[in-house]
Amino acid sequence: MESKIYYFEEINPKNSDTLLDIVKEKALEKGIKHVLVASTRGETGVKAAKAFKDSGINIVVVTHQIGPHGPELLKENEKMIKASGAQIVTCTHAFGGVGSSLRRFPPREQRSEPFWPAYVPPTGDLIANVLRLFSQGMKVCFEITLMAADAGIIPIGENVIAVGGQGRGADTAIVIKSANTTRFFDLDVQEIIAKTITKRLARQ
Repeated sequence: MESKIYYFEEINPKNSDTLLDIVKEKALEKGIKHVLVASTRGETGVKAAKAFKDSGINIVVVTHQIGPHGPELLKENEKMIKASGAQIVTCTHAFGGVGSSLRRFPPREQRSEPFWPAYVPPTGDLIANVLRLFSQGMKVCFEITLMAADAGIIPIGENVIAVGGQGRGADTAIVIKSANTTRFFDLDVQEIIAKTITKRLARQ
């Protein structure tokens, strides 16, 4: 069996259009019924919803969880996504959750050394950082699959396509067998469809 992997040389929001074309072709070829797309403000979600409209494929747009400043998904994009027949999932990040609060508590000026989270990070952080060795988008693909499964939007144990990226736009896609967060090791990557050559954005 042979399969091609598409590599993006640069991190650019324009990659989304090329990637969605590749993903649609793969989904139709493999008979995959569910495609998950990460989208923060909703631009990528709108593109995906329109690209797959009337294809018979269930498009699930997975957004950021609601933060202290409210939702990041723009209302106009939300309306367009729903109008195109796609579903939206907004829930706690699978690799974040309550453990992410340990990154900020207690405040640095109040810490007595040693501060244990500096040496024993939450499990979700460990998993996320290992996946980022492949690319930020790879981490996102795993996470949105878990989130959509936990929300009951996709079936468990079925091959789906997950689409993620880093910064704005999408540049990574995989075929992955879905699982719940509580059964993380039941996830099974069947195929890498596309990824970036650059694994992640440089830290500022």
